[in-house]
Amino acid sequence: MKTPITVKPNAKRSGVEEAGGAIVVFVKSAPIDGKANSEVVRLLARYFRVPQSSVIIRRGGKGRQKLVEIVGK
Repeated sequence: MKTPITVKPNAKRSGVEEAGGAIVVFVKSAPIDGKANSEVVRLLARYFRVPQSSVIIRRGGKGRQKLVEIVGK
């Protein structure tokens, strides 16, 4: 399953929300050295109840708009 997401770095809390059919991921980490992307993968894996290795960022590795593939869903 491929799904577009929006990432909000430097948030006060971490979490995943669905708003109007869009997925928004809030991460506490700053977008430095891939820390925010690592947190995005961890949060999405927990949200979709899949291993972290099943969450792949296909596009947008350096932006807030990303295309994420969830393998096995």
